[in-house]
Amino acid sequence: MATLGELERSIMDVLWEAQAALSAGELREALPRVDGVGKELAVTTVLTVLSRLENKGFVTRDRDVRPHVYRASTTRAEHMAELMHEVLGSAPDRDAVLARFVGQVSPGEAEQLRKLLGTN
Repeated sequence: MATLGELERSIMDVLWEAQAALSAGELREALPRVDGVGKELAVTTVLTVLSRLENKGFVTRDRDVRPHVYRASTTRAEHMAELMHEVLGSAPDRDAVLARFVGQVSPGEAEQLRKLLGTN
């Protein structure tokens, strides 16, 4: 699974929250300012990042409309689950990692895990 840089993550956060596909200009407007003085990103920068995200499989682009619009290929939850699975898969001792993870969840999260596993 490809990782996300800071700007890529910011763009994905906007796309994951969006109700519809967005153009690069709309994304640019929705992104938080780059620095404390409120400097905006150039649309070309947003387009470059969107192209990278498309190559990584994070976004799809609708080329049938102008300007092109972009949407997330997967949900945030799917992405996070893939990251968790990747980390778990790379661990030399999966049992130890799972035990450590489960030992750190809240009682409510533990109950949710039990429900999901059907061991309620």
